[in-house]
Order: sequence, then structure tokens, then C-alpha cells
Amino acid sequence: MAEKIVKIIHAANALGNGSRKVCLAIGVFDGVHLGHQQIIRQTVADARGHDAVALVVTFDKHPSAIVAPDRVPAQIFSRSQKLRAIESLGVDALLEIPFDKTFSEKSGEVFLRELASDLGKIHSVCVGADFVFGHRRSGNVALLKKLGAELGFQVHGLAAVALDGQVVSSTRIREMIRTGDFDAASQMLGRPYAICGRVVEGDRIGQQLGFPTANLDAVNLILPPHGVYSATTKFNGQFYRAALNIGLRPTVAAGQPQLRVEAHLLDFSGQLYGAELELEIAVKLREERRFGSPAELREQIQRDVAAVRAAE
Repeated sequence: MAEKIVKIIHAANALGNGSRKVCLAIGVFDGVHLGHQQIIRQTVADARGHDAVALVVTFDKHPSAIVAPDRVPAQIFSRSQKLRAIESLGVDALLEIPFDKTFSEKSGEVFLRELASDLGKIHSVCVGADFVFGHRRSGNVALLKKLGAELGFQVHGLAAVALDGQVVSSTRIREMIRTGDFDAASQMLGRPYAICGRVVEGDRIGQQLGFPTANLDAVNLILPPHGVYSATTKFNGQFYRAALNIGLRPTVAAGQPQLRVEAHLLDFSGQLYGAELELEIAVKLREERRFGSPAELREQIQRDVAAVRAAE
């Protein structure tokens, strides 16, 4: 069966829904975790039951990037991971609003009224119970219900999902990733945790050592502790095991060390520059450390690759 292609728009009036009602899920949705999935699934169920369009409304960047740049959380997912996760839940379209200074100054009420005007008839709006939006967090579930009564839409303010007695949240998932607890992060995400980024030009030191690596652009992503990991990835329809290094490369770094995320794909030959790789982390093999020479580092990489091969 062909995969459903979800329509991605950047302005509400581009939806083209005609006379059909629209069911909205609104949120930042970083990580698209179990709580987010509940919100989006409720929206899809509403839409299917009322011949409506299931539309997810989100933003092209975290709002804090504009309103509190000193407090921007590192992101769990790359943009493409986030879009794929949302698409997998069966939505019809996704509105990705450019979050800029002008948009940040809109009140919650103006934002909702403009959405209603541009989309036509809204059937329902689904958010988390604690969701706030608009300039100075002026919008919340109470405002949604007030506008819903006026404009004729239902409001679902869904309680947070709990797992093992603790609330699932993007903040908790970030903490689990930061401490290397991938099992806990994956449980809250509802899927295996993975790092995703585009392959960028490196300094080819891995190639000189006999183990060419793909350097991932992981800017703004939350990352696990420094070290070497066993991972898997899929490229051009084929699965590969990988030795993944996250760290400062103390043996070979020159000048000011820069954080690198680089993967050596076992039994791969070919060009990866410009491609996107999503690496699912299995286990940590060792800490990152400085070696006495490039030759010692090469010998350790050989052992790392053997450990990746041996891993189940």
C-alpha cells in the first residue's frame, strides 16, 4: 500500500479544505511523544467521525528561540523526524507556522480568530490541558473554550500521559537522553530513540585512519553523553550497523575542539554527503578518551567495529 503523502502548508489559508470542517491539534510537539500522540490521535478520530480535515498546527522553531533565546531547549527531534512522526499518525495536513517576532506578538485570541477566519468552519481543537499560547502566554484551554462557545467548535484539553507513575514530557525525555537512559526515552517517545541529521563535510581524519565516517549536522539537538556507541541506520533501503562517536575527538582534534557526531557504517561504500541519516542507538561501547597516537586510536576503532559486529 502506498504511503500517504501529508500536505504541508505554511499559511492557514493554503489548506484548500473547501466546505469541509477542520479538526485541529495545536502544539510544539518536540519529540512527538506519547502525550503528543494522544492529542493528535484524538484530532484524527474527530476528523474521521465528522468528515473533517485532521490538521496539526505547529511551528518551524521552538517559540523560545524568539521570545527567550537564552532558554531555548535543545530539540529531541530534527524537523524531518518530527514531520515523519506526525505524518505516521494519520493526519491529513500539517500547518508549520513560521515563528518570528511579529507572530510572537499576537495574542492567543488573535491567533485563534485568524485561524478560524482562514480555515472556515473549525469542528474541534485539541491541546494538552496545560497548553498556553500567544503573546505573554495569553491563551489557554479556558480561552479556547470561550472562543469555542462563540465560534462553534469543541475543545479537548487532554491530561498528560503518565508512564510508571510519572508524567511524560519533552523535558523528562531530554534528561533521559542527556544521561544516556535510552530505554526510558524510547518508552516515552513510543519509538526507539534516534539521532537524525544531514551528512556534512568533515576533515576526513576517519578516512585517513581507514574508517571513513559520516559527520552529522546535529546543531540544536539534545545529545547523549560523549562516547562510542553501537547504532543502526537505514540508507537507500538497506540497513547498516554503525559505530557512532559523539564527542570532542581528543586524540586528533586541532585547536579549539568542536563537538562532533560521526558514524562509521559497517560494510558501506559510497557517497553520503548531503544525505540524511537517522541513527538508532543500541548500547554504549566505551567512554571517549585520548590515545597516545593515531595508531593506537586506529587499533581501538578496530575493536569498536568488532564490538558493533558482535552486538545482537
